[in-house]
Amino acid sequence: MAQEDIHHGDIQQGDMHHAEMHHDPVHEVIVVGAGPAGLATALGLAARGVPTALVTGPDRGADHRTTALLEGSVRILEDFGLWADLEPRAAPLRDMRIADATRRLVRAPEVTFRSAEIGLSTFGYNIENDALRNSLLAKAMQQPNLHIVRTALERIDFAPDALTLHLADGSTLRARLVVGADGRQSRVRAAAGIQMRSRAYPQVAFTATVRHTRSHEDTSTEFHTESGPFTLVPLTGDRSSIVCVVTEREAIRLLGLDDMALARELEARASSVLGRFEMEGGRGAFPLAAETAERLVADRIALISEAAHIMPPIGAQGLNLGLRDAGALVAFVADAFAGGEDVGGEALLSRYAAARQRDVFGRMRAVDLLNRSLLSDLLPIQGVRGFGLYLLDRVGPLRRTLMRLGIGDKAA
Repeated sequence: MAQEDIHHGDIQQGDMHHAEMHHDPVHEVIVVGAGPAGLATALGLAARGVPTALVTGPDRGADHRTTALLEGSVRILEDFGLWADLEPRAAPLRDMRIADATRRLVRAPEVTFRSAEIGLSTFGYNIENDALRNSLLAKAMQQPNLHIVRTALERIDFAPDALTLHLADGSTLRARLVVGADGRQSRVRAAAGIQMRSRAYPQVAFTATVRHTRSHEDTSTEFHTESGPFTLVPLTGDRSSIVCVVTEREAIRLLGLDDMALARELEARASSVLGRFEMEGGRGAFPLAAETAERLVADRIALISEAAHIMPPIGAQGLNLGLRDAGALVAFVADAFAGGEDVGGEALLSRYAAARQRDVFGRMRAVDLLNRSLLSDLLPIQGVRGFGLYLLDRVGPLRRTLMRLGIGDKAA
């Protein structure tokens, strides 16, 4: 679960490569938004020699949540030359276990997915959001081909050959392509006139980090409950991040508990599989919603990550979907630039949209169906969910195909 904006409180303006950019020539690409997906896109383009600028957006506070980077995302970060700095801060996810913790008449069997079954050492890695963003930002500061402007976007002027960005510090930048990576309140998307299709859920994701007395053994455990998933995801050491999907009233109650009472509550919800809990700082609560942009592209604009799609924290798909956006866009733009093609032209944007639409809309539908199946009290729906998990437990080829799809393997 990752936000699209980043905190730069420890970075001074004088540290930038480029304090003044009022009279810069046209860049090939400007990325707006310095969350993980925006940073990865800007770094990937700059590393391939594409003249790129990054508009960071407003400063934001610390983010105590974590993100599970699945194997497909790790491959993209490796390709961009970014993974080596991130791996020491991340915890491997070797196995994933799903347990039915509902008290309904029809219950599903417990299923464990093992990465070794599809020839992998891990499904991916879990990393704290601040560690992820700060590492990528540090890498951006060292990239000589990347211009960084620490300010916010005010408006965009459109012209046939380039877009002009008017920034909050009074400066302007021009680019052939603008990448909207500026999150759910995207100003780039608004400037392009792209609407969002939205669906709110009667759920809130309560998040926290705990220390525990038993090893997680690199295994993520997801308990399915009547209000949504309760998930334990490994962190480095004997620590795990928790995502507990509950009603709004329950989230407020959990936020109001003292550390000891909350630790005992979460420990009970986890059936004590990791022993005794001790709370770390940074609990939070976030309403659940699913939002999808009606279009991924407009005139000289491409949307990625939360500017293009927002999904509930189920199945670790959110930022992974955004990084696949980044991987596809960087590949298309780098090839076009090397071949002398207009990187903001209609042909390139059409290729990007076509490449991403099936993945984006397919994942959104799958997560929506799974979430609705947990909320439903209808016996037929409970039966279908239980039978589906039974098949995954018993039918190896089906289980392995689902695992490959889950990590972003196109060959699945």
